[in-house]
Amino acid sequence: MKDILKIILEKKNTLDGFKFFPMALITNIDEWYKIELTYSSNAIEGNTLTRQETAQIVEKGITVKGKSIIEHLEAINHAKAYQYIKESNLQSIKKIDKRTILDIHAIILGDINTIDAGIYRNIPVRIAGSTVTLPNPFKVPDLMEELINWLHQTKNNIVKIAVDAHFKLVTIHPFIDGNGRTARLLMNLILITAGYPPVIINKEDRKKYIDSIEKGQLSNDLADYYFFMFGSVNNSLDIYLKALGTKEKQITTISQKLMKIGELANKTTENVSTIRFWTKAGLLKVKKFSAGGYQLYDSEAIKRINEIRKLKKEKRLTITELKHLFS
Repeated sequence: MKDILKIILEKKNTLDGFKFFPMALITNIDEWYKIELTYSSNAIEGNTLTRQETAQIVEKGITVKGKSIIEHLEAINHAKAYQYIKESNLQSIKKIDKRTILDIHAIILGDINTIDAGIYRNIPVRIAGSTVTLPNPFKVPDLMEELINWLHQTKNNIVKIAVDAHFKLVTIHPFIDGNGRTARLLMNLILITAGYPPVIINKEDRKKYIDSIEKGQLSNDLADYYFFMFGSVNNSLDIYLKALGTKEKQITTISQKLMKIGELANKTTENVSTIRFWTKAGLLKVKKFSAGGYQLYDSEAIKRINEIRKLKKEKRLTITELKHLFS
């Protein structure tokens, strides 16, 4: 465990060594994290929205056919909750209190379950498919108070504190619903407050994640849990450092060179569905895909769209004729 924490600290020191972050770069990375965290955290809880559908709902307010209202609200709410922890500016984890956690939960369940949003449970609950026995509801307020006191007093490594806080909250299970999402956001609030990037737990790792928590709850053996969670922190640092580049002079923003389809639509006043159609037809080239799976276009796409528009208007060329012309 000490080895991985040492590696994490070295990478954090590298991150701290960057003296200047272009604002456009930080905005680009934050937007990517908001979508990726929203998608992955909700997917772990059973939400069936894809990464791209999550982005459409959060960034464009577009509804997705065949998906429930609750799934739409889960995406919107998680994105709001992430924005809340990003804008908290607590400076110290000692500023995290009961109200902070209740506010996170209230946002998570907003417009989904307004009765229980931001309120501790008052009934017994069980985790589906698990033999873990959760605390009596009457003990929840005291257990949460103990969690807050521990958070303010502990002197451990900040990464371990964040990971332990996550484990303690899901084990108390203080809410009717939304415990996992609230626990992950609390962990990320602690990390962000200490200058770390937020942790992404991929949907594909759901079983490892859940099994490691359950093993810790049943046997008090947290070895698997720490191994998995510290690995996730390490991976998130890798993502962040890769986005920044290995040297300060290499810091550039993807958004200065490449655009998502929505940005391309805004720059050309062409609608997104048309751009998708032209891309599928081979008239527009996708320069690359982002880590979140989004199609990214360069400035040549703007020129090509203007050419297509002009040719269609002046010469009334078909898609086949345009493809032949451009090839």
